[in-house]
Amino acid sequence: MKTTKRHLLGLAAGLAMAAIAGTAQAQSALDNVMKSRQIRIAIPTDFPPYGFVGVDMQPQGLDVDMAGYIAARLGVKLELVPVTSANRIAYLQSRKADLVISTLGKNPEREKVIDFSAAYSPFFQGVFAPRSIAVASLQDLAGKSIAVTRGAIEDQELTRLAPAGTDIRRFEDNNATVSAFVSRQTQLIATGVSVAETLMQRNPQLGAEYKLLLKDSPNYIGIAKGEDALRAKVNEVIAQAKAAGELDKLAQKWLKRPAGNLPQ
Repeated sequence: MKTTKRHLLGLAAGLAMAAIAGTAQAQSALDNVMKSRQIRIAIPTDFPPYGFVGVDMQPQGLDVDMAGYIAARLGVKLELVPVTSANRIAYLQSRKADLVISTLGKNPEREKVIDFSAAYSPFFQGVFAPRSIAVASLQDLAGKSIAVTRGAIEDQELTRLAPAGTDIRRFEDNNATVSAFVSRQTQLIATGVSVAETLMQRNPQLGAEYKLLLKDSPNYIGIAKGEDALRAKVNEVIAQAKAAGELDKLAQKWLKRPAGNLPQ
């Protein structure tokens, strides 16, 4: 009995130490960034104007600029980590990135697995289709095919709101989603308003137009669960940028409108 008791006490102590070590590890991101003088930030490269590859083959866009802004304010070197809508949260959870700045909307499901900063830019998701296709309400989606990026906010909203009989076709990244619509594999597309504007400018032959608003969903920066010190530092940078008008400047540069009154 004594041996068993000692074993149980030892096991309990070991578990307690592991919990303490786990807590320390969970709070290590900001320290690691400042010690290494480098921050890894996941960004999109297939989602203009938030993130895309320019003619010089370098990433650019609102999210890329925001990543650079945060790194500069922290006084550290920036390492950009390209991600897609499908893998961006996994990169954060597996510590392949310290932050995710990739048109990330906040919802209860995501809040269970990662933390979020204050909002840094506006974002609207909608349904778009050629003028010849009548879509005046969600019920009009029934019987129609619609392209959407798997795992994106638009996918979640369509899954929740679309009526029975809607043919939701999911693609692995934004380029594939746009290509499917442009090549007329689908009748409609669900995507961000800014992305759709770029799509329509580049493909006037489609005669595409805005049909429905799916969700007004500002963008937030994703942070690994438990990294409260890093989240507080990021929120401090965002608050300073907002007060100085830098968020409005970024939005004006890439979205042609100011950021406006973003939620905390």
